[in-house]
Amino acid sequence: MNTGKMAREPRKPLLSRVPADFVRAVLKGHSGLGLAFAAAIYLVCLTGSIAVFAQEFERWEQADAPRLESASPQAVQSALEAMVAQAGTNVGHAYIRMPSPALPHLTLSLEGEGPGWIADAEGRLVGEVRTPWTQFITRLHINLHLPQSWGLFLVGLTGVALLSSLISGILAHPRIFRDAFHLRLGGSRRLQEADLHNRLGVWALPFHVAVSLTGALLGLTTLIVGVLGIALFQGDVGKVYELFLPAEPKEDARPAPVIDLVPMFAELRKQVPDGRVELVMLEHPTERGGAALFNVTHDDSRLANTDTFAFDRSGLYHARRAGDNNLGENILASLGKVHFGWFGGGVIKVAYALLGLGLTYLAASGVTIWLARRRDKRNPAPGWERVWTSVVWGQPAALALGAAVAAVSPAVSIGALVAVWGGVSLAALAAAIRFEPPALSRGLKLLTAAALTAAGGAHLLLRMGGDPVAWTVDLVLIVLGFALGWWGIRTRSVPQTPRTAPSP
Repeated sequence: MNTGKMAREPRKPLLSRVPADFVRAVLKGHSGLGLAFAAAIYLVCLTGSIAVFAQEFERWEQADAPRLESASPQAVQSALEAMVAQAGTNVGHAYIRMPSPALPHLTLSLEGEGPGWIADAEGRLVGEVRTPWTQFITRLHINLHLPQSWGLFLVGLTGVALLSSLISGILAHPRIFRDAFHLRLGGSRRLQEADLHNRLGVWALPFHVAVSLTGALLGLTTLIVGVLGIALFQGDVGKVYELFLPAEPKEDARPAPVIDLVPMFAELRKQVPDGRVELVMLEHPTERGGAALFNVTHDDSRLANTDTFAFDRSGLYHARRAGDNNLGENILASLGKVHFGWFGGGVIKVAYALLGLGLTYLAASGVTIWLARRRDKRNPAPGWERVWTSVVWGQPAALALGAAVAAVSPAVSIGALVAVWGGVSLAALAAAIRFEPPALSRGLKLLTAAALTAAGGAHLLLRMGGDPVAWTVDLVLIVLGFALGWWGIRTRSVPQTPRTAPSP
């Protein structure tokens, strides 16, 4: 027996003790899952990074709209009556969005009846809501402009695939946390891309998990509600919604004057003197069975900070305060804010956008690394390299050209913007038949740069308005355009060598 003290070997980290066969199997699954959903994950992440600024883009598209700090109950009532006068008495569901610091406009809309109207401080309707670009980009992110239920389901599955890819990526790289700050720069392009891919995956892992999980839950809401209805209420999904929404008012279709919101606002001042009405949802406001649901927010640090109050013509019949929520209700109420970064102001939005672009890069570089690995193994896929390059840089070009069209023509329809996006996407894929990845990426970068500069410049010249947020958006678009143009010009269009991965 050795009389000296036996030195203990350092204990290996848990992930480094994972069997090699398991790691190879998980890595194979990680690659397969990423490749299967690569384009969808890339598009959803890219559009999500832009949709973080949906409110700023709304202000950009309506730079000349009246900016209000608040709206009086009398003005809201006048605007409602004016909208009903224009739409006719057969009004089903209507929505009034009150001015807020982030979006200082008083807007009214009817379900399924066009874009809606903007009102001034006196309640006069001064124009129609014109936000085609904002609606285009948010709908592209939420449901890919597919039929609502199918689109939401596909985006929800994309969130599940992204979350699964993150988990499998961690399991497939046992040293990923130990090497969190190890970057091999200046050598092999594939190794450099792989290191940056893995480091971004670790550095922002909490963000990646949060947005993918909340995106999956939001996209699969209909499926989740259906399962709960089958499990708890013999298939009656209506009872599931009743757990979170006030009961429907008693139906009475007899005609009546437009429902009076003024006394309801007065009652809310008594109930929540420190609250701010954010949204008013009206049901059959020209019938005796009409009702109004008010969302009232509080300026505090809670994510779930919205109270709901429901009125019929006889008065308040439902009140639900955020402070009385249980844990599950708080989680449910905060999903949207956590997913889009709509809390904490501009700093949080900028952070979400940058982190979202990092996640977009993860989706793009994952395929790039796989293609480079094939090339290194003498089994290249040049056709797929060109296709993937056209996807990675064709989407920014298509979105930027859509923004430029909306800046020049505020009356453009959402359908026209979808056509622009689809046409440019197809043209980029067609260009992949003729051009190699370096030339293709360079051309699409320059096209994106020109479109961004045109969008900001055209809006600044034609539709400047008086909103400083709109000026900021113009400046950011122009700066991004020049920066991307400088990058594109500096990108050398040279043939690839066997050791070079396609330029994403």
